[in-house]
Amino acid sequence: MSWVKLPPLTGGRTFGCATCGYKPEVASLDMKIAVGFGDAYLSKNGKVVWSEDCKDWKDCITVAQAEEIAKKDPNNDWKIVLYGALSEAVYQRQGDSLWVLVKVGQGFA
Repeated sequence: MSWVKLPPLTGGRTFGCATCGYKPEVASLDMKIAVGFGDAYLSKNGKVVWSEDCKDWKDCITVAQAEEIAKKDPNNDWKIVLYGALSEAVYQRQGDSLWVLVKVGQGFA
């Protein structure tokens, strides 16, 4: 599969509401893939592989766990999407354990 490496948003971003927090330019491996109210998921070539889907916080995977999934089939467009009520962030896998911020938005509210 051929995929496009998107340009990273260097320096990270604070976007959306003031309490939604800073979005680092590289996702830490211990970051949970979760937003609570909204949608958070791991995708491969635009298809959802794992979704928060009303799971408890303790049942949500981390970026490290997403990396374990992605490294089994690395030549694909892997993304972590965090789409919350007042904030959106998308991280793309661009190397071993390297998930970079490629998109921010205001979320759905």
